[in-house]
Amino acid sequence: MNFNSLEYILFLPVTVVLYFILPKKIKNPMLLLASYFFYMCWEPSYALLMLFSTAATYLCSILIDKKALGKRKLWLILCLTVNLAILFFFKYYNFTANSISSVFGFFGLPAAVPTLNILLPVGISFYTFQALGYTMDVYRGAVVCEKNFIDYALFVSFFPQLVAGPIERTGNIVPQLKADRKFSFANLRDGSTLILWGLMKKMVIADNLAVVVNNGYNNPTAYTGAQLIFATFCFAFQIYCDFSAYSDIARGSAKWLDIELCRNFNCPYIADSIKDFWRRWHISLSSWFKDYLYFPLGGSRVSKARQIFNVMTVFFVSGIWHGAAFTYIIWGLLHGIYQAVGILLTPLREKFIYRFIPKDNPFIKALRIFITFCLVCFAWILFRANSLSDAAYIIEKIVSAPFEGLFPLAFGAMGLSRPTLTAVGICTAVLFTVDVINLKKPLAKLLGQTIFLKYAVFFILILCIFVFGYYGSGFDPQAFVYFQF
Repeated sequence: MNFNSLEYILFLPVTVVLYFILPKKIKNPMLLLASYFFYMCWEPSYALLMLFSTAATYLCSILIDKKALGKRKLWLILCLTVNLAILFFFKYYNFTANSISSVFGFFGLPAAVPTLNILLPVGISFYTFQALGYTMDVYRGAVVCEKNFIDYALFVSFFPQLVAGPIERTGNIVPQLKADRKFSFANLRDGSTLILWGLMKKMVIADNLAVVVNNGYNNPTAYTGAQLIFATFCFAFQIYCDFSAYSDIARGSAKWLDIELCRNFNCPYIADSIKDFWRRWHISLSSWFKDYLYFPLGGSRVSKARQIFNVMTVFFVSGIWHGAAFTYIIWGLLHGIYQAVGILLTPLREKFIYRFIPKDNPFIKALRIFITFCLVCFAWILFRANSLSDAAYIIEKIVSAPFEGLFPLAFGAMGLSRPTLTAVGICTAVLFTVDVINLKKPLAKLLGQTIFLKYAVFFILILCIFVFGYYGSGFDPQAFVYFQF
């Protein structure tokens, strides 16, 4: 069951109605059952895996809280080991086995590590990190240990954000789950706006751009340097619209239940540095790594060399988290290098450049945003490429012949007609405008003040989804990009 499927359109309102008509003591058990049903629609057996992870973190947290055997750190290490071992087995075992076999083969040694025919459980990286974050917070004394297993299990498995985030913190969600939530037409309106906005981003922009991206990256030798640059820019907006759409629909669905999820994106492509980009992109994951990895390593309150090591460690782990492939690892390390260079050049900028040209100079600001966007797009090549060899070919083609095939009609040969491409371009421009406006004041609240505008926006969004939504050959309602992570 996916957000852009007919099943979810039926599932969500039924769940919301049951939630609000049932007595308070039954609300959370019902919502927990609904969340497990939602997850089991992909693969029922993997619900047991999530239940085991939930039980392990719940019990270890209680043992930590009670200082059982006087070994708080022992229970934390046990919890981390068990959960990370499960994550390694399902997500990284085959990658590790193939890598070891390749190393042996390189040295001419006839050794092959066996691989396993296992399916990666949907959302395992998200709910594992969410549960581990809770356990580490209990260890630090940052949150009160949750004794109610139903409430804790619901925190881990809450269906709107279960599969692809945002990665929530206990302090935000559990108090809301325990409170007496009330139905509100304002929540229904605001939640519906977020859901429709997310569906538009997913089905009109992301899914259409995916046609161009898939053609370019699945067969790079068939396209020119300019076409591959165009496909890379398309991927930058595809992955943003796809992932932020999931977060919007998740927030909108939770809003129907009178529950607030954290914002996961904040106009990332107007970032004026790579550091600023990661403050705006996948905010829940970035803050997770900052709180549970970067700061424990020493953060920035260490020597510059150690700070750079900490940054590189975080981005190496971030690359591994995103996928079991060298392309993701190098993508993560590249972002780490970007930030390391920024750390090293900061004194130079402060002493020489900003002394003569103010930081807030509009031209300098625009230039910084453009350079940051180009650096991010260059890294996206590694993220999207099917292999390191494909990534190397695409980079070589772009660098050696960036203007080859620049004629605009050439882009129409990448799978989308010019009218559709134009419509997607207009929708992307509207998306960017709305994101910028939202930086100052939430546009949804402004629209909600006028009935005509509110329903006009609903109508336009629905019309765009039905007219320009991608329903062509190969359409897969489950193909949200971050499901593979």
